[in-house]
Order: sequence, then C-alpha cells, then structure tokens
Amino acid sequence: MSEDPVADGDFVPFIAHDEFRAGAAHGRFRIVVDPRLARPYVVRRTRIDLLAVLVIVAGAALALAGQAVAGVVLVALGVFANRLVRHQAGKIVLQLALQHAAVYAEVTSNGVMEVRRA
Repeated sequence: MSEDPVADGDFVPFIAHDEFRAGAAHGRFRIVVDPRLARPYVVRRTRIDLLAVLVIVAGAALALAGQAVAGVVLVALGVFANRLVRHQAGKIVLQLALQHAAVYAEVTSNGVMEVRRA
C-alpha cells in the first residue's frame, strides 16, 4: 500500500454546499448517511426528546384530570413522534444538509454523512 491517501481511495475531496445542492437532485453524488451517528445528531438538533416528554407529561396531566381519551392520545402522539424522528434520522439529516450550509459542513466533517462523486 502506498502512503498517498489519494491512491488508496481514502481521500474524499471537499464538495461545496452549492455544488452539493445542485448535483444531489440529479444523482451526481453518492450520499451515505451513517444511521448510528445520524440518530443522536437529529435528536440533538430537533430536540425531539424534550418535545416528546412535554407532550407525554401534558397527556398524563389530562388523563389524571379526567380527560382520559385526550390524555392517551397525547401520550401516544409523543411516543410515536419520538420513534418516527429516530427512524427517519437519515432522511432528516439529508434534508437539513440540503437546506443549510452550516449543517452540511457539520455532518460531513463529523462523519455523519459522506458525499462522493458518482
């Protein structure tokens, strides 16, 4: 093996955000999102844990106050929203990266998303 990272194929050239946005829709890039890293990133970025807890607590308060049906619906909504966001984390990372240059720079530099030319 050579010492040159370009020859080994380990080197990934930097792709600017504008070029990424223009080329992603046309399939010019191979985009790989690591799901193990995407889940905690999306949870932190969207603050879904806090939102889910607030909705669940509101549902529990409603259930204890006598509005059982509305309380159960809110608890189920909080649990479902949390699971849905975690399950769709890869797609959410891609959409955030397409919309915001700062997110694109962060996820590509931290290994959450890898972009290569197709």
